[in-house]
Amino acid sequence: MDPVTAGIIGTACVFLLLFLGMHIAYALMFVGFAGVAYLSSFEAALPMVSRTVYEVSSYFPYTVIPLFIVMGGFAGSSGMTKDLYNTFDKWLRRMPGGLAVATIGACAGFAAVSGSSVATAATMGTVALPEMERYKYHPRLATGSIAAGGTLGFLIPPSIGFIVYGMLTEQSIGKLLVAGIIPGLLLALAYVGIVVLMVKMNPELAPANPESVSWRVKFASLLKVWEPLAVFLLVMGGIYGGFFTPTEAGAIGATMLLLIALFKRKLTWKNLIEALQESVRISVMVLFLVAGANVFSYFLALSTIPMQVAEWAGSLAVSPYVIHTVIIVMYMFLGCFLDAISMMVLTMPVIYPVILALGFNPIWFGVIAVLMMEAGLITPPMGLNIFTVAGVAKGVPVETIFRGVAPFLLAIFAVVALVTVFPDLALFLPDMMTR
Repeated sequence: MDPVTAGIIGTACVFLLLFLGMHIAYALMFVGFAGVAYLSSFEAALPMVSRTVYEVSSYFPYTVIPLFIVMGGFAGSSGMTKDLYNTFDKWLRRMPGGLAVATIGACAGFAAVSGSSVATAATMGTVALPEMERYKYHPRLATGSIAAGGTLGFLIPPSIGFIVYGMLTEQSIGKLLVAGIIPGLLLALAYVGIVVLMVKMNPELAPANPESVSWRVKFASLLKVWEPLAVFLLVMGGIYGGFFTPTEAGAIGATMLLLIALFKRKLTWKNLIEALQESVRISVMVLFLVAGANVFSYFLALSTIPMQVAEWAGSLAVSPYVIHTVIIVMYMFLGCFLDAISMMVLTMPVIYPVILALGFNPIWFGVIAVLMMEAGLITPPMGLNIFTVAGVAKGVPVETIFRGVAPFLLAIFAVVALVTVFPDLALFLPDMMTR
């Protein structure tokens, strides 16, 4: 059997194992090991797997993952989520769908110190959903805005999506994080536009809130959001200015949030242990996924499939943007069945060489990829954020939440189109970095 045929069969086996219920990290590692053993030798495959797992788990820059995750845990423990929501509510409640708009704003604010989409959706769900239920918001709008707003945690830095992409492609994690700022803000504004448009078209989705708030109370509420703003500016400003690395930024951010939580006397032993356990759990999951992807990449490299696909794509007599569109459609399809990180580790070994062969900027494509992974978080039938919100919104059918998030997918595709047409939206800030 020639190497290309072996690579195709191996890839098919990965999808078969996923269909049978095997975790993607195990599937990638098993098929990668078997493929290297077949194309090279068993003696070469066995140390390759052990060396890869060790190198991934011991690589110092990857400590940014637990640090950014524990930042989110400390932020939740300090009560930032409720403060953010209350502040946005006071300023935006008179808008059409004001509570849903406030939810999106608070999600964006929490995403700036969390890095986790699921954590953002779960935390905001417990805070925002009772308020929207109290004001008789339709469950479709209430749950849809929370699930969609939660996806901002995957794009707005510190973002686990960009970290994983950087790990898989060996691109600068600092530049990737900074690249997500402008598209993240654009997506948050697009979500707000979707909410306002939905309520304008159907006012029954969100009854008007007659309660007014004085300007004194509005400005006083701003004093409660200085903490996440200060942490975000310090972490991202430090990375942008070249004062410290993403790993150092994560450590500084986590320390700041820990001190804030201790100062406010909101950090209990239970919250501390839960935050540390969640950090360890997600970090191990991500690192094992990356290790599995690297093992599978060795197999694909021996099969020569990535190189041949890249050469083929580069030789096509079509615009590179046609292939770019095909890749986006492929991500839309995969997002229906795979979670965001799994989709990234599964596709990057083949997609990334194609992107380079077509002459696209890898930082720019990282933003596009993360946006499409973000869409997968709210795409039926496997949207992770949807089931997270369903766990909080007791009594709301999952089908209702799926209908609620559908309009927000249009916002994601609109931002993807904008970043595609205007690459500087993603590249302007990274290009100005000192390092």
